[in-house]
Amino acid sequence: MRMIRAIKQGQWAVLLWPYLLTASIPLDCRDEQGGLSHCPSISQEKLLDRVIQHAELIYRVSEESCSLFEEMFIPFPLQLQRNQAGYPCITKALPIPSSKSEIQQISDKWLLHSVLMLVQSWIEPLVYLQTTLNRYDGVPDMLLNKTKWVSEKLMSLEQGVVVLIKKMLDEEMMTTTYSEQGLFQDDGQPEMLEYVMRDYTLLSCFKKDAHKMEILLKLLKCRQNDMHSCA
Repeated sequence: MRMIRAIKQGQWAVLLWPYLLTASIPLDCRDEQGGLSHCPSISQEKLLDRVIQHAELIYRVSEESCSLFEEMFIPFPLQLQRNQAGYPCITKALPIPSSKSEIQQISDKWLLHSVLMLVQSWIEPLVYLQTTLNRYDGVPDMLLNKTKWVSEKLMSLEQGVVVLIKKMLDEEMMTTTYSEQGLFQDDGQPEMLEYVMRDYTLLSCFKKDAHKMEILLKLLKCRQNDMHSCA
């Protein structure tokens, strides 16, 4: 039954994947010299809309990638093991509000900087994930394409958020001081199971953080329209 579900999900993914690629509005802010000269010409409102759309698509594809990886490589007992072991996410140490009450109380400035911290913290881990997936036997092209697409769109999202911060707050780009040393440290030659659980944790944690990015950006959009009715 698990194999049948995986095949059905793969069939639907193949049908929907071209739509995802064509439905997203480009958010590439860099010009030929590498400067961020394209997005500043877009109005603040339209830029925020594009950033939100990118965040929505990134979350949707990350959710599909996580489900596909789980169906292909994670037996149900290991799913339980992961949940019980409580593997920490790499962004756990970031000073980002998590509860609904905390998020509602933070300023627009901190909303944007929180999104930027999350985006920048995941750029390198997603590049790392693409290299580790090549170690798997029979890894589907769909999964490789999805992780590559998300990685590229995340860099575009970073550009959009940086320009949005400059437009809304008149501030320059902020870089995170968070280090992924614990993720990329040399463990010698870990067992394949260790690779699988590490990658599964990465995908699961990124899916959660991608959802948080979307929530924070939509809250910011709501505040721009009506400060008093945002939940």
